[in-house]
Amino acid sequence: MSRSGNVFAVGIELDGEGYHPAAWRRAAHAPDTFLTGDALRTRVSAAENAGFTLATFDDSILAPLGHPAARIDAVTRASFVAATTSTIGLVATVATTYAEPFHTSSQLATLDYASRGRGGWIATTIADPAAAATWGRPARSTESELAREQRDSIEVARRLWDSWEDDAVVRDYAASRFLDRDKLHYIDFTGETFSVKGPAIVPRPPQGQLVVFADDTTESGAADVVLVAGRDLAQTLAAADRARATGALVFAELDVALDIPHATAAERIADLDRYATANPTERLTFSGSPTDLVRLLTELAHHVDGVRLHPAVIDEDLPALARQVLPALFRSGVIHRPVPGSTLRANLGLARPINRYAKDQH
Repeated sequence: MSRSGNVFAVGIELDGEGYHPAAWRRAAHAPDTFLTGDALRTRVSAAENAGFTLATFDDSILAPLGHPAARIDAVTRASFVAATTSTIGLVATVATTYAEPFHTSSQLATLDYASRGRGGWIATTIADPAAAATWGRPARSTESELAREQRDSIEVARRLWDSWEDDAVVRDYAASRFLDRDKLHYIDFTGETFSVKGPAIVPRPPQGQLVVFADDTTESGAADVVLVAGRDLAQTLAAADRARATGALVFAELDVALDIPHATAAERIADLDRYATANPTERLTFSGSPTDLVRLLTELAHHVDGVRLHPAVIDEDLPALARQVLPALFRSGVIHRPVPGSTLRANLGLARPINRYAKDQH
């Protein structure tokens, strides 16, 4: 069990071929099929069948450093697999820097409808000046500028999701009355870099508000789930201790390379390193047997509410996780499968937020 008493959650990052820049060389499909719907569906279905609580989809307006492959935007990918999945949370990365929060909130609300309440948002920042040039915007590079835009974007999205009360849609066909306009609300937000009047163009999402994920540099209270990282276990747990003060759930970030039947994790990484060296990350890194990973995750379950796994090579590590790691965690009671028909919020133990604009809060 996690430190909060909720069921420990396990997520997996499914962007690209894996965290290693040469992962495509060990992929189970031809390079020219990487961007196809079948490849995406196959991986997400495998993760759902394995029992992962959620899958995340990284994204940026800039190409991943060291990766030759293109990508389709994260919200589109998550929405595409929404209809073919039923339990796994689908969490899309959308940067808050430069993006219009009105459009971001609408896209994410639509994802929540498509997935019947399983949508989530990783709200990131991007400091690279090339992103500003791509957007055609003045660069925001200082920590205060990035933090301000992230804070305001999350706040605007949450207000827009609340700008329709839950019963604003009437659907009285006999009276030709479909909307109660008194239950739509202006949000009247004015920040330092943008202002938004509202209301939204999409009714309130099934979850009320999507689950918002962010790293531990995000302003306290902005996120529902804080993602923490550290070069070793001690640093990771120290970051988790600090993040707990926000009142959010805490997830540890973990890079994973597993032993598989025909090669050890060390042999696999050495083979990949012949072509390209993985860029160092701040995340905790595990390389070894599935049994040892089970021990590590069991230990982490005493300190954090969940983990997000970043496989070295998705097509090799995901099957090993599905066959040897998650089943052991199910047997020990550390994790449980997501409940069919439940929302991502419910599967994470988060309450559905009360609408801030509703007159009747009860």
